[in-house]
Amino acid sequence: MTLQDSPLAPGVAAPAAPRVWRAETIGTIRLALPMALTQLGQIAMMTVDLILIGHLGENALAGSALAHTLLFAAFVFGMGVVSAVAPLAAQAFGARQPRMVRRALRVGLWVSVMLAVPLMALQLQGEMLLLALGQQPETAYLAGQYLLGLSWCLIPGWWFIALRGFMGAVNRPEPALWITIVAVPVNALLAYALIYGAFGMPRLEMLGAGVATTLVNIGMCVAGFWVASTQRPFRKFHVLNRFWRADWPLLGRLILVGLPIAGSFLLEYSLFAAAAILMGWIGTTALAAHQIALQVAAILFMVPMGISMAATVRVGHAVGRNDAPGTRRAGFAAIGLGALFMATMVVVVVSFRHIIPLLFLGAEAASAGETVALAAALLMVGATFFVADGVQSIAAGALRGLNDTRIPMIFAAFSFWLVGFTASYGLAFPAGLGAEGIWIGFTVGLGLYATLLVWRFNRLTRRGYMPAVPGHAELR
Repeated sequence: MTLQDSPLAPGVAAPAAPRVWRAETIGTIRLALPMALTQLGQIAMMTVDLILIGHLGENALAGSALAHTLLFAAFVFGMGVVSAVAPLAAQAFGARQPRMVRRALRVGLWVSVMLAVPLMALQLQGEMLLLALGQQPETAYLAGQYLLGLSWCLIPGWWFIALRGFMGAVNRPEPALWITIVAVPVNALLAYALIYGAFGMPRLEMLGAGVATTLVNIGMCVAGFWVASTQRPFRKFHVLNRFWRADWPLLGRLILVGLPIAGSFLLEYSLFAAAAILMGWIGTTALAAHQIALQVAAILFMVPMGISMAATVRVGHAVGRNDAPGTRRAGFAAIGLGALFMATMVVVVVSFRHIIPLLFLGAEAASAGETVALAAALLMVGATFFVADGVQSIAAGALRGLNDTRIPMIFAAFSFWLVGFTASYGLAFPAGLGAEGIWIGFTVGLGLYATLLVWRFNRLTRRGYMPAVPGHAELR
C-alpha cells in the first residue's frame, strides 16, 4: 500500500517510514551542499573586493560602503523576482514538462532586463543621489565612480541567478559552483590589476573595482549559458530556443510569485540597514562590534541559504508530481537539517566568541579591547538569532516551492518592523540595553518570523494544499 493509499482522514498525510525521511534528508544535502558553497564563493568575492578597496584609504572604503548600499538594495529586489525561476522550473520538472522548464528560465531572463533598465539608470546617478542624501562630496564622488563600473553587473548577475535556479531545478547545481570557484581568483586578480594598475592595466582605482566586478559577472553569465546550452543534462532543454517568443502569461505568473519574495528580502535588508543606523547612534565601538558579529552571521547564513534553495526545489518537484505527502516531507526535512546545522554552529561561535573578533581586527586588536568584548557579547546574544535566521530562511524557501509568497511577505513586514525594529529600539534606548538590546530585538523579530513561516508551511501541507502549476492545468 502506498502513502497515498493510506486509510487516513482526507488532508492528513500518512506517516513516512524512517528510510523515506532518511532518503529525503540525503537528497536535500546533495542538492544543498553545492548551492551553499556557491553562496560562500559569492561572499568571498565581495570580501576580497572590500579588502583591496580598503588599501586605497578610509574614504575609498566609506565610498564603497555607500555604493554597496545603493546597489545592494536594487540587486536584492531583482534577485527576489528572479528567484521565482527556481520554484516554477522545479514544479515543471517534477511534472515532466521540459518545455515549461525552459519557459520558466526564459521569462526570468526577460524580467531581469526589464528591471535592470530603470534600476541601472538610477545607479549611474549614484553620486547625485548620495549628495542629495547629505553625504560628503568626496565620499559621494568615490561611490559614484565605483557605481559607474559596478552598475552594469545587474543584468549578468541576475541572469546567472536565473541559470542557477534552472540548474538546481533539474537536480544539477554543481556547474554553478565550479563557475564560482573559478571566478573567485579571477575576480581577485582582475580587481587588483584594475584598481592598482598592475600587469600593464590602467590604474582606475574605484572605477576599476566596479569594472572588474562587472566583467567577472559577465564571464560567469557567459559560462553559465555555455553549460546550459551544450552540456548534459541541460542541453536537452534547449534553453535558448525561441528566446524572443512572447510568453506573457508565464511572465505574469513569475512576477506574481517573485515580487513578494523581493519585498520580503527588502524588508529584511532594510531592518539590518536600520540597525546599523541605531548602532551608529550608540557609538563607533558599537557599530564596529555590530559589523563583526553581523559578518559572522552572514557567513553562517550561507549554508541555510543553500538549504533554502534546495528546499524550494525539493518541494517544487513534489508539487510537480502532485505528491502532497512529499511536499511536507521535503520542507520539514530541510528545516530540521538547517536547524541542526545552525545549532551546531552556535556551539562553535559561543565557544570561540572572544577569539573570532580578533580575526577581523588584525593588528588593531590589541587597542580595540572594548570592540572585542562587545562583539563577543553580541555573538553570545546572537545564539538564538542564528538558529532563528536559518530556520526562517529555509521555511521561506519551502513555501516558495508551493508558490506561497504573499502571506510570508506580510509576515515579514509584521515581524521585522512592527515587532523586531520596535523591540530593538525600545530595548536599546528606553530600556538602556544598548547594542545588546538591538540584537535581542533582532532575535525577537526573526524568531517570530520563523515561527509564523513554519506554522504556515505546516498548515498548508497538513491540509494537502497544492498550487496550480504548469503541467497540471496550463496556468489556470
